[in-house]
Amino acid sequence: MAVPVEKVKVLVLGDSGVGKSSLVHLISQGEAMGNSAWTIGCNVDVKLHDYREEGTPHEKTFCVELWDVGGSINHSLSHSVFFNSAHGLILVHDLTNRKSQGNLRRWLGEVLNKDAGKKNNGEFDYDEEVFSENQLPVLVIGTKMDRIPDNNLEEVLSRSSSVAGQCRADFINLDCMQNKHLAAGTTNAVKLSRFFDKVIEKRYYTQDPRGRLGSQERRRPPSMTRTFSPTFLQEKLD
Repeated sequence: MAVPVEKVKVLVLGDSGVGKSSLVHLISQGEAMGNSAWTIGCNVDVKLHDYREEGTPHEKTFCVELWDVGGSINHSLSHSVFFNSAHGLILVHDLTNRKSQGNLRRWLGEVLNKDAGKKNNGEFDYDEEVFSENQLPVLVIGTKMDRIPDNNLEEVLSRSSSVAGQCRADFINLDCMQNKHLAAGTTNAVKLSRFFDKVIEKRYYTQDPRGRLGSQERRRPPSMTRTFSPTFLQEKLD
């Protein structure tokens, strides 16, 4: 009998066009995506991650589900359908688009306030106090690094670091079209692996205030790729 693989759910969020689908493909497949299309609704890819519990020689394989949520503002009312039971967040922005950087706070606020419905001028407002209570592991990734002029590189990367600091997260800057940017042993790959470790630890090995470990319930492993269509969205919203 096959041993069930325990899983964690990671949301991949950011504005349309920042390269979320290309990033997810690079993470899950280990190679750059040829041609990407706009995501409508949500696509789910998976990556198997080997986790080693601190202080032990034992490794355990977990299934990391990467939920690539479409970034169109026109579908913002449907985003919360996909936010339930998330264990970690990857916030993605385009290094050449300052607006996409600023909007990461909105995306973070949208996740944290999905139940409370707190809005400011029609948009979800990021509340640092709410975030500290949730303590979801967060990773900020800047894409399209290859398009930054050399004379602006230092300034742009400094802004990216600042955005990550506001979210109290680690950060990675890369070009999703270059396999080497997430190659094994690189700084980026180490940061990504460390993030997945944090998500797994929070989900399965961290005690809550009442002294209970994260849920150890086992679920059926997911199919390798799932796509949620607009019809699925409408059924959920009706």
